[in-house]
Amino acid sequence: MFVTKIKFIPQNYATFAPTRFNPTKHLKNSKIVPAYLLTFVNVIGFSIMIPVLPFIVKDANAPDYVYGLLLSTYSFFQFIGSPFLGKLSDSKGRKPILIISQLGTFLSWLIYAIAYFIPYSFLEAYEFSAMSKVFYLSLPLIVIGIARVADGLTGGNVSVTNAYISDITTPTQKKTIFGTLGGIVGIGFVIGPAIGGITSSFSIGYLGTIITAASISMLALLAILFFLKESLPEENRRPYVKHSFIKSFNLVKRVNSLNPKYIVKQVLILKTLMSATMAFYIATIVLYVIDLFEFDEMGVGFFLLVAGIFLGFNQAFIYKKVVVKIGELNTLIIGFSLTALGFVAITLTDVLWIYMILYYILNLGLSLSFPVFNSLISQHADQDKQGEIMGISESIQSISNAIFPVISAAIYGFIGFNLYLLLALVPFVGGILTIRLIKRLKNNEC
Repeated sequence: MFVTKIKFIPQNYATFAPTRFNPTKHLKNSKIVPAYLLTFVNVIGFSIMIPVLPFIVKDANAPDYVYGLLLSTYSFFQFIGSPFLGKLSDSKGRKPILIISQLGTFLSWLIYAIAYFIPYSFLEAYEFSAMSKVFYLSLPLIVIGIARVADGLTGGNVSVTNAYISDITTPTQKKTIFGTLGGIVGIGFVIGPAIGGITSSFSIGYLGTIITAASISMLALLAILFFLKESLPEENRRPYVKHSFIKSFNLVKRVNSLNPKYIVKQVLILKTLMSATMAFYIATIVLYVIDLFEFDEMGVGFFLLVAGIFLGFNQAFIYKKVVVKIGELNTLIIGFSLTALGFVAITLTDVLWIYMILYYILNLGLSLSFPVFNSLISQHADQDKQGEIMGISESIQSISNAIFPVISAAIYGFIGFNLYLLLALVPFVGGILTIRLIKRLKNNEC
């Protein structure tokens, strides 16, 4: 739909062009292994509660939107904390910030454990119990909310890990490494919910899930302490400059204050479009397959399992082959195109096996798109600003996950699958903007 054949190598952007590359060569770099492990355990730690949290909310007799609020709480506070931690890593180094971030995650699981031992009826003996009923909150849910806040504020793992990887990889390795990380994320999203479901089925309920998640978090912390080496030498660090907390919400102003290259600004705009698309998709796809196929919990679990396998395979293998052959921006055009096509395609059938074939188109489009953004940012952002730029990049994703799921679920309730026909317009626009960016780079207009 959008795909154009580009036959140029911009003078200042030679990394867009195909190069000969052994996709497994960077695996031999022992410095990258802790980053892989950290990414893997962080995804498991996040996804392990996906099948558990809805039942905690149900046991508290709270409505479904409270579950959405608890999910959004993490993303919202990650939006606030991620750029700050990324910026701090540019001045203090990657390793100490990763240690702080992982300690925060471990602390959040301890707070979760406290919630387990508080009865849901705890507030009934107090005068303010009426207020808690108005907001459908019980003390355990409030404590879980606090845990989500703590985890979100210290959730700079992703942005700082990406900056760390950018520090230790060559321009050629950057082309595929983020695809590999995407594959690891996909595998984590397959394994995490499965662990959560199994560990919560024991007699101690979701406390078993909490103990497992806390153990995984401690494993990541030990990996950072003993195996991860600092990647940012002191001579390459920049002084930390305080910024207003309120200004953290103005991402446009923060980006402009860093004075990044034109391509970095455009990549952040394109990521904003894809992040909004992804947030709408995540919040409604389960609702859609339940309505379409009358899935029960097992059916939904099977669908998520297949989706995770698709994601892991596409980002770990297909993305590498495509990006090495045609370059990042052309890969992004294909990704946007397949995403737009996929949203339309999944509305065309109610036959499961046909649906899964059409769904793969959508999954492949998303899989090809997302690794491109951090790959390009890592190549073209100033070295001493990598952490803050990566933090802003993750903030775009976080604020999208905090805002759009509630909106998309409400829209889906009114118009059903027609939402995806409208949603297809967003990656359509993204593809057009990417073609425009390529033309400007080709003509040296920026």
